[in-house]
Amino acid sequence: METHPFAAAPAGSPSLESLPVEPLLTSEFDVDPGSVYERLRSTYGPVAPVGLMGVPAWLVLDYREVLEVLRNESVWRRDVRHWRARAEGRLPKDWPLLAGYEVRQTMFFDDDEHRAARLSHHSAMRPFQDGHSPEGWELRAAVARYADELIALLAAESGTTGFADLAAQYTRPLLLMVTTKLFGCPVELGDEMVMDLWRMLDGGPDAGPATGRVHGAMTRLAAHRRSRPGEDLTSYMLLSDPTLSDEQLGRELFMNAVYLNDITGNMVCNTLLEVLRGNATVRRSLSDGQFGEAVNRAALVNPPTANLCFRFAGRDVRLGNFWVRAGDIVSPSVAAAHRDLLAVGFSPSSTRPSAHGPIWRGGPDPTSARAPRANSPGRSSPRPSGASSTTSPTPNSPCHRTSCRGGRGRWCGDCACCRSAMS
Repeated sequence: METHPFAAAPAGSPSLESLPVEPLLTSEFDVDPGSVYERLRSTYGPVAPVGLMGVPAWLVLDYREVLEVLRNESVWRRDVRHWRARAEGRLPKDWPLLAGYEVRQTMFFDDDEHRAARLSHHSAMRPFQDGHSPEGWELRAAVARYADELIALLAAESGTTGFADLAAQYTRPLLLMVTTKLFGCPVELGDEMVMDLWRMLDGGPDAGPATGRVHGAMTRLAAHRRSRPGEDLTSYMLLSDPTLSDEQLGRELFMNAVYLNDITGNMVCNTLLEVLRGNATVRRSLSDGQFGEAVNRAALVNPPTANLCFRFAGRDVRLGNFWVRAGDIVSPSVAAAHRDLLAVGFSPSSTRPSAHGPIWRGGPDPTSARAPRANSPGRSSPRPSGASSTTSPTPNSPCHRTSCRGGRGRWCGDCACCRSAMS
Protein backbone atom coordinates (compact mmCIF):
# COMPACT_ATOMS: atom_id res chain seq x y z
CA MET A 1 0.00 0.00 0.00
CA GLU A 2 1.32 3.45 -0.92
CA THR A 3 0.36 6.38 1.30
CA HIS A 4 0.53 9.93 -0.02
CA PRO A 5 -0.18 12.27 2.94
CA PHE A 6 -0.36 15.44 0.87
CA ALA A 7 -1.53 14.04 -2.47
CA ALA A 8 -5.00 13.52 -3.82
CA ALA A 9 -6.03 10.68 -6.08
CA PRO A 10 -4.87 11.41 -9.65
CA ALA A 11 -7.41 12.93 -11.96
CA GLY A 12 -9.09 10.27 -14.02
CA SER A 13 -8.56 7.45 -11.52
CA PRO A 14 -11.90 5.68 -11.00
CA SER A 15 -13.81 6.43 -7.82
CA LEU A 16 -15.75 3.80 -5.91
CA GLU A 17 -19.05 5.37 -6.92
CA SER A 18 -18.12 5.29 -10.63
CA LEU A 19 -17.30 1.57 -10.75
CA PRO A 20 -19.76 -1.27 -11.40
CA VAL A 21 -20.05 -3.32 -8.22
CA GLU A 22 -20.84 -6.98 -7.77
CA PRO A 23 -23.30 -7.77 -4.94
CA LEU A 24 -21.36 -9.67 -2.30
CA LEU A 25 -24.01 -11.15 -0.01
CA THR A 26 -25.64 -13.58 -2.44
CA SER A 27 -26.72 -17.21 -2.31
CA GLU A 28 -23.46 -18.12 -4.06
CA PHE A 29 -21.49 -16.41 -1.29
CA ASP A 30 -23.48 -18.31 1.33
CA VAL A 31 -22.67 -21.66 -0.31
CA ASP A 32 -19.13 -21.09 -1.59
CA PRO A 33 -17.53 -17.80 -0.51
CA GLY A 34 -14.12 -19.02 -1.65
CA SER A 35 -15.13 -19.05 -5.32
CA VAL A 36 -16.51 -15.50 -4.96
CA TYR A 37 -13.23 -14.29 -3.46
CA GLU A 38 -11.20 -15.91 -6.22
CA ARG A 39 -13.37 -14.44 -8.98
CA LEU A 40 -13.12 -10.97 -7.47
CA ARG A 41 -9.37 -11.34 -7.02
CA SER A 42 -8.83 -12.48 -10.61
CA THR A 43 -10.97 -9.62 -11.92
CA TYR A 44 -9.80 -6.71 -9.76
CA GLY A 45 -6.70 -7.79 -7.85
CA PRO A 46 -6.16 -7.43 -4.07
CA VAL A 47 -9.05 -4.95 -3.63
CA ALA A 48 -12.46 -5.16 -5.32
CA PRO A 49 -15.51 -2.89 -5.52
CA VAL A 50 -18.56 -4.73 -4.21
CA GLY A 51 -22.12 -3.96 -3.20
CA LEU A 52 -23.22 -4.51 0.39
CA MET A 53 -27.01 -4.49 0.41
CA GLY A 54 -27.06 -1.73 -2.17
CA VAL A 55 -24.12 0.29 -0.80
CA PRO A 56 -20.76 0.30 -2.65
CA ALA A 57 -17.66 -0.66 -0.63
CA TRP A 58 -14.08 -1.77 -1.16
CA LEU A 59 -13.54 -5.42 -0.23
CA VAL A 60 -9.92 -6.07 0.76
CA LEU A 61 -8.95 -9.60 -0.30
CA ASP A 62 -5.20 -10.15 -0.09
CA TYR A 63 -3.22 -10.83 3.05
CA ARG A 64 -0.76 -7.95 2.76
CA GLU A 65 -3.45 -5.35 2.13
CA VAL A 66 -5.75 -6.65 4.89
CA LEU A 67 -2.88 -6.60 7.37
CA GLU A 68 -1.97 -3.04 6.39
CA VAL A 69 -5.54 -1.81 6.82
CA LEU A 70 -5.76 -3.37 10.28
CA ARG A 71 -2.37 -2.08 11.43
CA ASN A 72 -2.27 1.44 10.02
CA GLU A 73 -4.72 3.17 12.32
CA SER A 74 -3.64 6.65 11.25
CA VAL A 75 -4.96 6.02 7.72
CA TRP A 76 -7.81 3.56 8.30
CA ARG A 77 -10.30 4.93 10.82
CA ARG A 78 -12.91 3.13 12.91
CA ASP A 79 -15.32 5.99 13.58
CA VAL A 80 -18.28 5.93 11.19
CA ARG A 81 -18.28 9.72 11.13
CA HIS A 82 -15.33 9.48 8.71
CA TRP A 83 -17.59 7.79 6.15
CA ARG A 84 -18.22 10.32 3.37
CA ALA A 85 -21.37 8.65 1.99
CA ARG A 86 -22.96 8.80 5.43
CA ALA A 87 -21.95 12.43 5.97
CA GLU A 88 -23.42 13.39 2.59
CA GLY A 89 -26.70 11.57 3.28
CA ARG A 90 -26.30 9.07 0.43
CA LEU A 91 -27.09 5.91 2.41
CA PRO A 92 -30.49 4.21 2.30
CA LYS A 93 -32.44 5.17 5.40
CA ASP A 94 -33.12 1.55 6.28
CA TRP A 95 -29.62 0.20 5.53
CA PRO A 96 -29.43 -2.60 8.13
CA LEU A 97 -25.65 -2.55 8.74
CA LEU A 98 -25.48 1.09 9.83
CA ALA A 99 -27.17 0.93 13.24
CA GLY A 100 -24.38 -0.98 14.97
CA TYR A 101 -21.74 1.47 13.76
CA GLU A 102 -23.68 4.42 15.11
CA VAL A 103 -23.18 3.17 18.67
CA ARG A 104 -20.46 5.15 20.46
CA GLN A 105 -18.41 2.23 21.77
CA THR A 106 -14.74 1.24 22.05
CA MET A 107 -14.68 -0.74 18.79
CA PHE A 108 -15.52 2.43 16.86
CA PHE A 109 -13.25 4.89 18.67
CA ASP A 110 -10.02 6.29 17.24
CA ASP A 111 -6.72 7.61 18.60
CA ASP A 112 -6.50 8.58 22.29
CA GLU A 113 -10.16 7.80 22.90
CA HIS A 114 -9.67 4.26 21.64
CA ARG A 115 -6.41 3.72 23.53
CA ALA A 116 -7.91 4.90 26.83
CA ALA A 117 -11.00 2.72 26.46
CA ARG A 118 -8.89 -0.27 25.45
CA LEU A 119 -6.69 0.08 28.52
CA SER A 120 -9.81 0.11 30.71
CA HIS A 121 -11.00 -3.10 29.07
CA HIS A 122 -7.64 -4.78 29.52
CA SER A 123 -7.47 -3.80 33.17
CA ALA A 124 -10.96 -5.15 33.84
CA MET A 125 -10.38 -8.36 31.87
CA ARG A 126 -6.90 -9.20 33.15
CA PRO A 127 -7.96 -11.15 36.28
CA PHE A 128 -10.17 -13.43 34.18
CA GLN A 129 -7.38 -14.13 31.68
CA ASP A 130 -4.97 -15.20 34.43
CA GLY A 131 -5.56 -18.87 35.14
CA HIS A 132 -3.78 -18.55 38.51
CA SER A 133 -5.98 -15.74 39.85
CA PRO A 134 -9.14 -16.59 41.81
CA GLU A 135 -11.29 -15.04 39.07
CA GLY A 136 -9.48 -16.88 36.29
CA TRP A 137 -9.58 -20.20 38.12
CA GLU A 138 -13.29 -19.82 38.87
CA LEU A 139 -14.07 -18.91 35.23
CA ARG A 140 -12.16 -21.93 33.91
CA ALA A 141 -13.96 -24.22 36.34
CA ALA A 142 -17.33 -22.75 35.37
CA VAL A 143 -16.67 -23.16 31.64
CA ALA A 144 -15.61 -26.79 32.14
CA ARG A 145 -18.70 -27.45 34.26
CA TYR A 146 -21.05 -25.83 31.73
CA ALA A 147 -19.42 -27.79 28.90
CA ASP A 148 -19.78 -31.11 30.70
CA GLU A 149 -23.43 -30.39 31.45
CA LEU A 150 -24.20 -29.54 27.83
CA ILE A 151 -22.31 -32.56 26.50
CA ALA A 152 -24.18 -34.86 28.86
CA LEU A 153 -27.49 -33.33 27.76
CA LEU A 154 -26.54 -33.61 24.09
CA ALA A 155 -25.57 -37.26 24.50
CA ALA A 156 -28.78 -38.04 26.42
CA GLU A 157 -30.94 -36.43 23.73
CA SER A 158 -29.14 -38.02 20.75
CA GLY A 159 -28.37 -41.45 22.14
CA THR A 160 -25.79 -43.61 20.42
CA THR A 161 -27.05 -42.78 16.94
CA GLY A 162 -28.61 -39.60 15.56
CA PHE A 163 -27.87 -36.01 14.64
CA ALA A 164 -26.55 -33.18 16.81
CA ASP A 165 -26.19 -29.50 16.01
CA LEU A 166 -22.98 -28.39 17.71
CA ALA A 167 -23.79 -24.71 17.26
CA ALA A 168 -27.37 -24.76 18.59
CA GLN A 169 -26.94 -27.50 21.19
CA TYR A 170 -23.44 -26.77 22.45
CA THR A 171 -21.54 -23.59 21.56
CA ARG A 172 -24.42 -21.10 21.66
CA PRO A 173 -25.86 -22.13 25.03
CA LEU A 174 -22.33 -22.48 26.41
CA LEU A 175 -21.36 -18.92 25.48
CA LEU A 176 -24.65 -17.54 26.81
CA MET A 177 -23.96 -19.24 30.15
CA VAL A 178 -20.42 -17.84 30.17
CA THR A 179 -21.75 -14.35 29.43
CA THR A 180 -24.09 -14.28 32.40
CA LYS A 181 -21.31 -15.63 34.65
CA LEU A 182 -18.62 -13.24 33.42
CA PHE A 183 -20.86 -10.18 33.48
CA GLY A 184 -22.20 -10.91 36.98
CA CYS A 185 -25.85 -11.03 35.95
CA PRO A 186 -28.32 -11.62 38.78
CA VAL A 187 -30.66 -14.54 38.14
CA GLU A 188 -33.72 -12.42 37.42
CA LEU A 189 -31.82 -10.34 34.85
CA GLY A 190 -29.74 -13.20 33.43
CA ASP A 191 -32.69 -15.37 32.38
CA GLU A 192 -34.31 -12.49 30.52
CA MET A 193 -31.06 -11.46 28.87
CA VAL A 194 -30.15 -14.99 27.73
CA MET A 195 -33.45 -15.46 25.94
CA ASP A 196 -33.21 -12.09 24.19
CA LEU A 197 -29.58 -12.67 23.21
CA TRP A 198 -30.71 -15.95 21.66
CA ARG A 199 -33.48 -14.17 19.71
CA MET A 200 -31.06 -11.44 18.63
CA LEU A 201 -28.46 -13.92 17.34
CA ASP A 202 -31.17 -15.83 15.44
CA GLY A 203 -31.79 -12.73 13.33
CA GLY A 204 -35.49 -13.51 12.93
CA PRO A 205 -38.50 -11.20 13.21
CA ASP A 206 -37.98 -10.85 16.97
CA ALA A 207 -34.34 -9.76 16.61
CA GLY A 208 -35.04 -6.01 16.51
CA PRO A 209 -37.15 -5.80 19.69
CA ALA A 210 -34.82 -8.30 21.41
CA THR A 211 -31.79 -6.12 20.62
CA GLY A 212 -33.44 -3.14 22.31
CA ARG A 213 -34.30 -5.21 25.36
CA VAL A 214 -30.75 -6.60 25.63
CA HIS A 215 -29.32 -3.09 25.50
CA GLY A 216 -31.73 -2.03 28.23
CA ALA A 217 -30.83 -5.07 30.32
CA MET A 218 -27.13 -4.23 30.05
CA THR A 219 -27.78 -0.68 31.24
CA ARG A 220 -29.73 -2.01 34.21
CA LEU A 221 -26.91 -4.46 34.92
CA ALA A 222 -24.42 -1.57 34.99
CA ALA A 223 -26.60 0.30 37.50
CA HIS A 224 -27.02 -2.87 39.58
CA ARG A 225 -23.27 -3.51 39.82
CA ARG A 226 -22.55 0.15 40.56
CA SER A 227 -24.66 -0.20 43.69
CA ARG A 228 -23.70 -3.82 44.44
CA PRO A 229 -20.20 -4.52 43.05
CA GLY A 230 -18.94 -8.08 42.80
CA GLU A 231 -16.08 -10.06 41.31
CA ASP A 232 -17.24 -9.78 37.71
CA LEU A 233 -16.34 -7.94 34.52
CA THR A 234 -19.04 -5.28 34.95
CA SER A 235 -17.81 -4.31 38.43
CA TYR A 236 -14.16 -4.36 37.34
CA MET A 237 -14.90 -2.08 34.39
CA LEU A 238 -16.44 0.41 36.80
CA LEU A 239 -13.34 0.15 38.98
CA SER A 240 -11.11 0.66 35.97
CA ASP A 241 -13.03 3.73 34.78
CA PRO A 242 -15.40 5.20 37.40
CA THR A 243 -16.39 7.97 34.97
CA LEU A 244 -18.39 5.53 32.83
CA SER A 245 -22.10 6.26 32.92
CA ASP A 246 -24.58 3.40 33.18
CA GLU A 247 -25.56 4.05 29.56
CA GLN A 248 -22.00 3.97 28.24
CA LEU A 249 -21.09 0.88 30.24
CA GLY A 250 -24.30 -0.73 29.01
CA ARG A 251 -23.17 -0.10 25.43
CA GLU A 252 -19.75 -1.62 26.14
CA LEU A 253 -21.31 -4.69 27.75
CA PHE A 254 -23.77 -5.04 24.90
CA MET A 255 -21.07 -5.09 22.23
CA ASN A 256 -18.92 -7.44 24.31
CA ALA A 257 -21.89 -9.81 24.67
CA VAL A 258 -22.57 -9.74 20.94
CA TYR A 259 -19.00 -10.55 19.98
CA LEU A 260 -18.43 -13.03 22.80
CA ASN A 261 -21.47 -15.02 21.72
CA ASP A 262 -21.03 -14.61 17.96
CA ILE A 263 -17.29 -14.56 17.25
CA THR A 264 -16.09 -16.71 20.16
CA GLY A 265 -18.98 -19.12 19.67
CA ASN A 266 -18.07 -19.52 16.01
CA MET A 267 -14.42 -20.01 16.92
CA VAL A 268 -15.23 -22.80 19.38
CA CYS A 269 -17.60 -24.51 16.94
CA ASN A 270 -15.17 -24.23 14.03
CA THR A 271 -12.35 -25.68 16.10
CA LEU A 272 -14.49 -28.67 17.06
CA LEU A 273 -15.46 -29.17 13.43
CA GLU A 274 -11.82 -29.15 12.33
CA VAL A 275 -11.07 -31.83 14.93
CA LEU A 276 -13.99 -33.97 13.79
CA ARG A 277 -13.15 -33.50 10.11
CA GLY A 278 -9.68 -34.88 10.77
CA ASN A 279 -7.56 -31.71 10.59
CA ALA A 280 -4.24 -33.26 11.63
CA THR A 281 -2.56 -30.07 12.82
CA VAL A 282 -5.50 -29.06 15.05
CA ARG A 283 -5.76 -32.56 16.53
CA ARG A 284 -2.00 -32.67 17.10
CA SER A 285 -2.14 -29.39 19.01
CA LEU A 286 -4.90 -30.74 21.24
CA SER A 287 -2.94 -33.94 21.85
CA ASP A 288 0.10 -31.86 22.84
CA GLY A 289 -1.97 -29.75 25.22
CA GLN A 290 -1.52 -26.61 23.07
CA PHE A 291 -5.16 -25.58 23.25
CA GLY A 292 -4.68 -21.98 22.15
CA GLU A 293 -2.58 -23.11 19.21
CA ALA A 294 -5.33 -25.55 18.20
CA VAL A 295 -7.80 -22.66 18.07
CA ASN A 296 -5.36 -20.59 16.01
CA ARG A 297 -4.75 -23.39 13.51
CA ALA A 298 -8.48 -23.95 13.10
CA ALA A 299 -9.01 -20.20 12.60
CA LEU A 300 -6.47 -20.21 9.78
CA VAL A 301 -8.51 -22.62 7.66
CA ASN A 302 -11.94 -21.79 9.08
CA PRO A 303 -12.04 -18.25 10.57
CA PRO A 304 -14.92 -17.36 12.90
CA THR A 305 -16.05 -14.49 10.69
CA ALA A 306 -15.60 -13.83 6.98
CA ASN A 307 -15.28 -10.05 6.97
CA LEU A 308 -14.13 -7.74 9.75
CA CYS A 309 -15.54 -4.40 10.88
CA PHE A 310 -15.48 -1.58 8.37
CA ARG A 311 -12.66 0.93 8.22
CA PHE A 312 -12.83 4.37 6.62
CA ALA A 313 -10.00 6.01 4.70
CA GLY A 314 -8.62 9.03 6.52
CA ARG A 315 -7.01 10.34 3.33
CA ASP A 316 -6.54 9.39 -0.29
CA VAL A 317 -4.41 6.25 -0.50
CA ARG A 318 -3.56 3.67 -3.13
CA LEU A 319 -4.62 0.17 -2.13
CA GLY A 320 -4.21 -2.72 -4.53
CA ASN A 321 -4.93 -1.49 -8.06
CA PHE A 322 -7.15 1.41 -7.01
CA TRP A 323 -7.01 4.79 -5.35
CA VAL A 324 -9.25 4.80 -2.28
CA ARG A 325 -10.61 8.30 -1.61
CA ALA A 326 -10.74 9.90 1.82
CA GLY A 327 -14.00 8.83 3.43
CA ASP A 328 -14.40 5.63 1.40
CA ILE A 329 -15.53 2.50 3.25
CA VAL A 330 -13.37 -0.65 3.16
CA SER A 331 -14.22 -4.13 4.43
CA PRO A 332 -11.18 -6.29 5.30
CA SER A 333 -11.88 -9.96 4.56
CA VAL A 334 -10.06 -12.28 6.94
CA ALA A 335 -11.42 -15.34 5.12
CA ALA A 336 -10.03 -14.17 1.78
CA ALA A 337 -6.73 -13.14 3.39
CA HIS A 338 -6.28 -16.59 4.92
CA ARG A 339 -6.97 -18.21 1.55
CA ASP A 340 -4.33 -15.94 0.05
CA LEU A 341 -1.88 -16.90 2.80
CA LEU A 342 -2.43 -20.62 2.23
CA ALA A 343 -2.20 -20.19 -1.53
CA VAL A 344 1.33 -18.76 -1.30
CA GLY A 345 2.51 -21.71 0.75
CA PHE A 346 2.00 -20.78 4.42
CA SER A 347 1.75 -24.01 6.40
CA PRO A 348 -1.01 -24.38 9.00
CA SER A 349 1.34 -26.66 10.95
CA SER A 350 2.67 -23.60 12.77
CA THR A 351 0.87 -20.38 13.59
CA ARG A 352 3.50 -18.95 15.90
CA PRO A 353 3.69 -15.13 15.77
CA SER A 354 5.69 -14.00 12.75
CA ALA A 355 5.63 -11.48 9.96
CA HIS A 356 3.43 -13.91 7.99
CA GLY A 357 0.81 -15.54 10.16
CA PRO A 358 -2.97 -15.76 10.44
CA ILE A 359 -4.90 -12.51 10.56
CA TRP A 360 -7.25 -13.94 13.18
CA ARG A 361 -5.76 -15.41 16.33
CA GLY A 362 -7.18 -16.30 19.73
CA GLY A 363 -5.98 -14.77 22.97
CA PRO A 364 -5.67 -11.24 24.35
CA ASP A 365 -6.22 -8.17 22.20
CA PRO A 366 -3.08 -8.04 20.05
CA THR A 367 -3.53 -4.36 19.28
CA SER A 368 -2.23 -3.72 22.79
CA ALA A 369 1.37 -2.59 23.04
CA ARG A 370 1.90 -5.37 25.58
CA ALA A 371 0.59 -8.17 23.36
CA PRO A 372 2.87 -10.11 21.02
CA ARG A 373 0.44 -10.75 18.18
CA ALA A 374 0.25 -7.46 16.32
CA ASN A 375 -1.08 -9.21 13.23
CA SER A 376 -4.48 -9.99 14.71
CA PRO A 377 -7.71 -8.07 15.24
CA GLY A 378 -8.72 -10.40 18.08
CA ARG A 379 -10.51 -8.95 21.07
CA SER A 380 -9.81 -8.99 24.74
CA SER A 381 -12.01 -11.94 25.62
CA PRO A 382 -11.09 -14.43 28.32
CA ARG A 383 -9.07 -17.23 26.79
CA PRO A 384 -10.32 -19.97 29.14
CA SER A 385 -13.74 -19.97 27.49
CA GLY A 386 -12.24 -20.94 24.14
CA ALA A 387 -9.72 -23.45 25.44
CA SER A 388 -11.93 -25.27 27.95
CA SER A 389 -14.99 -25.40 25.73
CA THR A 390 -12.95 -26.78 22.83
CA THR A 391 -11.21 -29.52 24.79
CA SER A 392 -14.19 -30.69 26.82
CA PRO A 393 -16.08 -32.59 24.09
CA THR A 394 -13.17 -34.72 22.97
CA PRO A 395 -12.65 -37.03 25.95
CA ASN A 396 -16.20 -37.05 27.26
CA SER A 397 -18.56 -37.24 24.30
CA PRO A 398 -19.71 -40.25 22.28
CA CYS A 399 -18.16 -40.72 18.85
CA HIS A 400 -19.67 -38.45 16.26
CA ARG A 401 -19.08 -37.68 12.61
CA THR A 402 -19.69 -34.33 10.97
CA SER A 403 -21.96 -33.90 8.01
CA CYS A 404 -19.58 -31.08 6.93
CA ARG A 405 -22.39 -28.52 6.74
CA GLY A 406 -22.29 -25.88 9.44
CA GLY A 407 -22.16 -27.26 12.94
CA ARG A 408 -24.38 -30.26 12.34
CA GLY A 409 -22.96 -33.68 13.14
CA ARG A 410 -24.23 -37.25 12.99
CA TRP A 411 -23.73 -39.58 15.93
CA CYS A 412 -22.50 -43.04 14.98
CA GLY A 413 -21.69 -46.13 16.95
CA ASP A 414 -18.02 -46.99 17.36
CA CYS A 415 -16.38 -46.70 13.95
CA ALA A 416 -12.61 -46.39 13.49
CA CYS A 417 -13.03 -43.04 11.76
CA CYS A 418 -14.77 -41.48 14.75
CA ARG A 419 -12.35 -43.03 17.20
CA SER A 420 -9.50 -41.47 15.23
CA ALA A 421 -11.18 -38.05 15.18
CA MET A 422 -11.66 -38.15 18.93
CA SER A 423 -8.09 -39.22 19.72
